[in-house]
Amino acid sequence: MSIAQSVKHQDRLLTINIREGEVKNALPGVHVSPCFLDPDNGVWVVNVRFDAGTILPRHFHTGVVHFYTTAGSWHYVEYPEDVQTAGSYLFEPAGSIHTLSTPEGAEGFMVIEGANVNLNDDDSLMFIMDAGWIERTLHAVAQQTGQKMPRYIKPGSAVGFSDQ
Repeated sequence: MSIAQSVKHQDRLLTINIREGEVKNALPGVHVSPCFLDPDNGVWVVNVRFDAGTILPRHFHTGVVHFYTTAGSWHYVEYPEDVQTAGSYLFEPAGSIHTLSTPEGAEGFMVIEGANVNLNDDDSLMFIMDAGWIERTLHAVAQQTGQKMPRYIKPGSAVGFSDQ
């Protein structure tokens, strides 16, 4: 019996190095290195650096989030006793609502399914952040500020890199 052959041929591995580029201030105080952006299936994988003092809008998750903190510390305003520090892994189930705060700054790696429904103080809709929004915003900010858009993996019928 032979071992199965690969269904998709790859000349090279689909790999990137997050240290080779990020979009600075994709949102104020938020610096993003995209790894994998799949607007069709609603999956986004990013490495994010948060400046000290950054607070994100309160938001509702339509899907799950895996968040591994690699540096610094952060917490959710709603859970001040659960400070996430370097080495912390957090699983967020769909339906979670919270407000991220980084008093000292932080960095982390996130795998996100679905969207963040960002809310105003009165719980009205501010904006929806999903893989497509992230992709469009990173390209727009990079272009408007003269930054080089980092390479990321973009799936589809022919999986490849964003710059191919």
